[in-house]
Amino acid sequence: MRNLITDVPGVLVGHADNAKLASGVTAIVFEEPAVASIDMRGGGPGTRETDLLDPAMTVERIDAIALSGGSAFGLDAASGVQAWLKEQGRGFAVREARVPIVPGAILFDLLNGGDKNWGRFPPYRDLGYAAAAAAASVFELGSIGAGLGAMCVNLKGGIGSASARTTKDGIAIGALAAVNPAGSVTIGDGPHFWAAPYEQGKELGGRGLPSPLPSEALVARTKASPHENTTLVVVATDAALTKAQAKRLAIMAQTGMARAIYPVHTPLDGDVVFAAATGKKSLPDPLISLASLGALAANVTARAIARGVYEAKGLKFPGAARSWRETFD
Repeated sequence: MRNLITDVPGVLVGHADNAKLASGVTAIVFEEPAVASIDMRGGGPGTRETDLLDPAMTVERIDAIALSGGSAFGLDAASGVQAWLKEQGRGFAVREARVPIVPGAILFDLLNGGDKNWGRFPPYRDLGYAAAAAAASVFELGSIGAGLGAMCVNLKGGIGSASARTTKDGIAIGALAAVNPAGSVTIGDGPHFWAAPYEQGKELGGRGLPSPLPSEALVARTKASPHENTTLVVVATDAALTKAQAKRLAIMAQTGMARAIYPVHTPLDGDVVFAAATGKKSLPDPLISLASLGALAANVTARAIARGVYEAKGLKFPGAARSWRETFD
């Protein structure tokens, strides 16, 4: 286990970004079409092709997911991922035509110091194509891809990932997070992560929780603007799930956001969790096994969010957010 979402067989991840732009794209590509659904809790989401993820909709499976910076401009990233998939002959078949199915979601990073004067068309379609083409089983964390320009209220955000396996059934579950919340992933002004109780090994530095909890810890601090936020999460498993079960998995995984970010699901955020199932292993029990899998989904989501901050590096712009390592290591 690499402690990455790609520990789930059939899941690949690629990044593409631009240092001058201070923004980028992360593509989650499924080697074979995956059953998927979504749960949205934030008050200001920016998404593409997410209506079809409702269990009542016709299309059952998707080919990839695109996560992007750039606010609404970044929705073009899914078109780039779609173009790459089309070149591979992938997509939903309608007689001789094939249409790659690529839901996407964006976060806001337009005010992070990067040069956003890109001309007539934003670069996210090309970045999406490059991210899909780079998809592999091993990928970097921190300030890269969709997480390059991400920020929390007090520290640099970024891309995080984590994985686990159910003890009884041996089913793999993993999460990838692009961490850009209105709130904080750390407690008060200290180095401790809200997600510390779920840490495996020393993936978050091994500091645990502060004792006692600082008096200022429960003061809700958020970024000043209502439009600079959003945490995006993809949870994947090798279990064989229906679309309705994938929806329940996404709902349970949202608990991990509440364990890792304070405050969370605010009117200022566009928090989204995608859940995808590659179907390689049968679910022994549709209720008990799914409940156990959902509990782990929440854990890996919390860990992935904290790792996104722990692994981030600060941007080289005046006034840019400091990284956790710059501040506490």
